[in-house]
Formats: sequence, structure tokens, C-alpha cells
Amino acid sequence: MVELEDNTERENSPVVENGFTNGSLSSPTNDTLSYANVLRARNKFSDALTLYEAMLEKDSKNVEALIGKGICLQTQSKGNLAFDCFSEAIRLDPGNACALTHCGILHKEEGRLVEAAESYQRALMADASYKPAAECLAIVLTDLGTSLKLAGNTQEGIQKYYEALKIDPHYAPAYYNLGVVYSEMMQYDSALGCYEKAALERPMYAEAYCNMGVIYKNRGDLEMAITCYERCLAVSPNFEIAKNNMAIALTDLGTKVKLEGDVSQGVEYYKKALYYNWHYADAMYNLGVAYGEMLKFDRAIVFYELAFHFNPHCAEACNNLGVLYKDRDNLDKAVECYQMALSIKPNFAQSLNNLGVVYTVQGKMDAAADMIEKAILANPTYAEAFNNLGVLYRDAGNITAAIDAYEECLKIDPDSRNAGQNRLLAMNYINEGLDDKLFEAHRDWGWRFTRLHPQYTSWDNIKDPERPITIGYISPDFFTHSVSYFIEAPLTHHDYTKYRVVVYSAVVKADAKTFRFRDKVLKKGGEWKDIYGIDEKKIASMVREDKVDILVELTGHTANNKLGTMACRPAPVQVTWIGYPNTTGLPTVDYRITDSLADPPNTKQKQVEELVRLPECFLCYTPSPEAGPVCPTPALSNGFVTFGSFNNLAKV
Repeated sequence: MVELEDNTERENSPVVENGFTNGSLSSPTNDTLSYANVLRARNKFSDALTLYEAMLEKDSKNVEALIGKGICLQTQSKGNLAFDCFSEAIRLDPGNACALTHCGILHKEEGRLVEAAESYQRALMADASYKPAAECLAIVLTDLGTSLKLAGNTQEGIQKYYEALKIDPHYAPAYYNLGVVYSEMMQYDSALGCYEKAALERPMYAEAYCNMGVIYKNRGDLEMAITCYERCLAVSPNFEIAKNNMAIALTDLGTKVKLEGDVSQGVEYYKKALYYNWHYADAMYNLGVAYGEMLKFDRAIVFYELAFHFNPHCAEACNNLGVLYKDRDNLDKAVECYQMALSIKPNFAQSLNNLGVVYTVQGKMDAAADMIEKAILANPTYAEAFNNLGVLYRDAGNITAAIDAYEECLKIDPDSRNAGQNRLLAMNYINEGLDDKLFEAHRDWGWRFTRLHPQYTSWDNIKDPERPITIGYISPDFFTHSVSYFIEAPLTHHDYTKYRVVVYSAVVKADAKTFRFRDKVLKKGGEWKDIYGIDEKKIASMVREDKVDILVELTGHTANNKLGTMACRPAPVQVTWIGYPNTTGLPTVDYRITDSLADPPNTKQKQVEELVRLPECFLCYTPSPEAGPVCPTPALSNGFVTFGSFNNLAKV
């Protein structure tokens, strides 16, 4: 935020008339003097000067003519000759306030502020009611105050400002410069009071309004800051500093309301900021962030690119572009963006981490480890980098190292959802025979996680045994994903006349299978709701408003789950099924659907949920309609059994 400099009003001194004696008798001399003054008043200084000089040839002691001649010479930038005229007038009439004042003006123009002040003070001693001298003295005392302040004598400078106001209580620049000094001294209440007085005395004082805005902005009162900038620009529409400050304040206000949950209003403030400063990169960057949160990714990309164009040092814009391209599976473009960010900020931990994530996806494990370790070196408290290091180890099959990395993340950020759930998932792979340890880890996580989410304790579902039961299914995996092959049969074979089915789809990238699912559900009379990008607590509110009786989640602790919604208990009965081989750990989940093979009746493994065992098998696989015919088993020709797995290495 730019605050104006001292900007002491080094104003031109007010026009000072030579002091004539009222009631002079008419005479040729007086008539000539009057005519010369009329010419001078009409800015015909050369003609007036000729008359004054003619008069002085006849009467060299004519004080009024000397003053008139001095004023004309002064307008012609002949300061030395003008000073001689005023000095002669003072010699002849030591108490002539007009001549003394003009001497002060000449001193001020030459930068001799002390001498100027002395001349004005002598003029006021001669005539305390002589207003031009008072006005000029207030100006020069203010200038002296600023000179002293700039020389490091702040208190003496303040004293001069107050002396100026004692002489002229309505002199706005003295109040303004006091405001600047008090701002520099961080006495902001005093500064505001002075700026307000300056604006009161001079309603067109744009600089005062601007600096008031700076103080309010720095205090976090963005609305008041914007009001001050609006007042400033109302009187000075092209005041660039105020326009820039307005753009900054509007951008900050946009971010504030966005963080409070009103993303659309935030976007409006960012756009308004660009009205005042069309090349303000921060507003463009924040528009990119907001549009990303609104899932308007094309617009987000445009504004990140604009932000980078207008601020080529904005590594954050490059980084966020990389995230968007990575989410679109354009990994090469993502790498290019991350590398560009790192060329600007070589130790930019986020870009180092994100580049490591892309390398992990590409299977470049050594390069990925190098990048993520550099991210941790750049920021040892970067919790998410430890989580991603764990993912790297997991994908490489080193589960013990993965769990260690997840736990490092949790030391830094105990509420890290990614690391907490990744740790639980990984523990399933290596803790064979340690069922109690595995259960306790899930249960403890569930307790902590539930405390972060307010729970519903009553529901508006109609208690009528004759009405259809409403079943909700919530999952991010209604696309070509393993879970989709197991949930297709239940969704297809539900009796939609006896049950109301609502599907909550959190699919990140819909594919042909997603659309096939949706069409099938809708055709059978069910309901389909896309919830990707919606806050989990808002999803819980949707479920509650839909009066769901039984909510079934299909993900467990795997990617993009909606356990945050389950933690809010939006339905009176909640169930987990298919997507996870263990307890969720959530006390708000009532049942886990399984069978007698996956969880034998005599199992010692503990569950937070009550187990509901389906007969024979809890899974029903629906092959792809595009699948080819089943070939004979290779064992018939090989003479031995060949095992294969489509799982990731961590599960093998």
C-alpha cells in the first residue's frame, strides 16, 4: 500500500495588495497610482511598471509606488530588483506590513525559510490583522516543520506545524503534514484526527482522504479504507496512488469474503479492483484461485496466465497453473509450469513438492524423491510434503517407510486428513496379526476426526412404515474404477417402487461409465446429485434435507472419500460398504456390510461398526459390457496355476 510522502503544501503565497491609505484626496499622483494598480490587477505588469517608475522619478519616496514596482518586478522573476524596492519601502515605512510580507515571499522563493518567517512575523507585529502575512507565515512554518522532520528533528517539526495552526487554525496542509508525522510515529489515531481536520478545512484534499484509507486498510478495516479512497477519487478521479490503493483494498476484501465462504462476492470485488487498476496482477491471481474453487477451471487458467503476464515474478501463478494442468492429466504441461515457478523461486517448497507428485505419477521415483526431499529441506514444517513422500514410498512398495513419513506429517499437523487416512490404509498392508493395534489406530483417528464435525442428533424423516425407505449412496468412484464394478448390480437391481434411491456422486472426472450410471439411475426413478467440489458439511446438509434414512458410503479411507459428511451423521442410519477392508473408526457409522468369508463369525478383529454379513458374498462383480469372451484357464495347458493381480505394488 502506497502512502503519500510528506507533500508539505509549499503553496504560493497569497496575492498581497500594497497598502494604500484609505480616503486619499484626488490628485494627479493618486490618479496615476490608482491606474497603475488597475493595470497590475489586470496582469498588465509591464504597463503598470512603466507608470510606477514614472511616479518614482518624480517622488522616489512614494512607498506605495515602490511596493507596486516591486510586485511587477517580482512577477517578471526579477527578484533582486523587487527585493530592493520592498527594502526601500520598509526603510521609508518600517511598519509597512505589505512590504514586509513581500520580502518574506521573496525569501521563501529563494528557500530562505527562516528569513521568510521573520519577515512575516515583523509584518504581523506591525499589523496583527494583516491576513496575507498570517497566511504566508502558516505556509512557511509548515515548510520549516517538514524541513526539520526530514533532517531528523521530528519533535521540532511537529512544533512548527502547531505554530502554523496557531497563526492560521484553518490551514489544511499543516494538519495534513501532522497526520503524516503521526503515521510515521505509528500514532494512528492522532494521524486520523489530523487528516480528518485537513479534509474538513479543505474538502477537495484528495491526499488526506488517501492517507486515511491507508491507515484504515493497515488496521484491517477494509470497508472504511474503501470509503476513504472513494472520497479521494471523487475529488481527484485520476489520482493514480489512490486508484492503486483502491485496487489493493478491494482485492483484500475479496479474499476476506471468499474465506468467509462467499466466493461469488469475492469474485465481484476482484473484478472491481481491476476496474481501478486493470493490470493489477494480485487481483488476477486471486480471480484464478476463486474460479478454481468454483470449478471454473478454464477461467482460472486464463487469470493465472494474466497474473503471470503482468507479474513475471509471480511463481504462485505458475505453480497453480501446474496444479490445474496436472488435474487435467496434462502432466508435461504441469511439469513445465512447476519448473517455471522454480526458475523464479528455486526454493519454492510447494512447486518442489508438486513436481515430486507428478514425477511419482509418472513412475520417476528417484526424481520424485529428490524433489520432495528438496521441498522438505526448503520448508522443514511442510507437512504435506511428508505425506507425499509417504505416497511415494507406498507406491514403491516400501510400506514401513511410507508409514514413517505419514507419521512425520502428523507430528507437524496432527489433523492432516491425507496423512491420517493414508497411514490407516497403509497399516492394513503390514500389520497382519496385530488386529488390536490396527483397530486402535482407526478408532483413535475416528474420535479425533469426529470432534472436527458437528453432528446432527435429530432428523425430520417421516415415521411412516408404509412410505418407501430412502437410501443414499455416496462415493467418488462412479466412473471406471474398481468400486464401480461392484456397486453397479445393486443400483441396477434395486426395487425403485419400494425404495427411493439418491446417488451422491463426488466423481472428479466423469467418464462414459459415470453417464451410464446416471442415466440408468434416473431412468429407474432414482435421483442423481453431483457433489464434487462441495464442502462436506454442506453435503451433509443436502443429505439431511433429502430426508435420507440410510446413507451408504462406498470409499472408506481411500481417495476422495466423504467421511467428513458421515462424521456429521446427516442420516439416522449410516453404513460403509465395498471400498475399504476395515473399520472406518467413525462412531457415527453404524454398520459395515461384509460376509462370513471376509469377516468370519469367530473373528477377533474389532470394529467400531456392527458387522452385517450378507449371505455367501458381500461383493457382486459386474464385468464391462465391452469385455471379450472368457478364455480357458491357462492351468489346463500349463499344468500349473498362474496368479496375477491388478493391484498397486503396496497391496501385493
